[in-house]
Amino acid sequence: QAIENQLKICGYKSNVDVVALYLARLGLRSIPSLSQFRRLRYLWINDNKIQDLTFLIKNYSLTELYLNHNELTDISGALKHLCSLQILFLHNNELKRLGKTVKELKGMISLKTLNLFQNPLAYDPDYRLHVIYFLPSVQLLDRKLVTPRERESALQLYNPKRAWVMQSVAFGKSGDTSLGTTVGSSRCTQLARRPIMPSGHEFGNNTNKVPFEDPEDAVLVRAMTRSLMEFSSVDWNKVATCQERRLEDKAEEPLEKLTVQFR
Repeated sequence: QAIENQLKICGYKSNVDVVALYLARLGLRSIPSLSQFRRLRYLWINDNKIQDLTFLIKNYSLTELYLNHNELTDISGALKHLCSLQILFLHNNELKRLGKTVKELKGMISLKTLNLFQNPLAYDPDYRLHVIYFLPSVQLLDRKLVTPRERESALQLYNPKRAWVMQSVAFGKSGDTSLGTTVGSSRCTQLARRPIMPSGHEFGNNTNKVPFEDPEDAVLVRAMTRSLMEFSSVDWNKVATCQERRLEDKAEEPLEKLTVQFR
């Protein structure tokens, strides 16, 4: 009866025309299947006494779903097919199992806004980071924007190996070759001499330091303790294109590459 009343209020002439249904605050304990509304996109069922969501099994077009303030204890198997969902309100229910609830939502690749607060699962100490890591598309969680720092913390907590790899890539690539070695056939500025550390000098602490006779030696010794970085450049104006190589029918000459090393 509540559904029929809404159809009359909105003036819908056929089920195909129904894109929104407002069934909030009606004291409903159950709802019949809404599979006849194949184009339904917006659904409000908040502030009722709903405990089961099987009536949504055919509503693949839903983009906004408001289920807050009900009596839901489990959503397993009821929402995972809603891949177009962008807004989902589930706050103030009785959801207890964090992992099980988040697993149900993992297929929602378009989900941007999610509310789960005022559920027992929200008291888990890692609740927010857990949701952020396993639902990466969510941008607004429990009315708070997800920050880059939170995403980093979630990655460190649930995938430390990947976090380490990403961090190492972000700071570039370091080589183990000694300072002054030539790389391949490239031209590289080499050091004419290597500094000799005076006896009794202990670099890196504040005890028993002996000054170098030449200040440049001190700079070079400090450089030797750092990772070697390499940057290469090529003058692409001197590189023949594929068309030029075909027309001239000449053997391709090796590229002239300049590589600079520093620590």
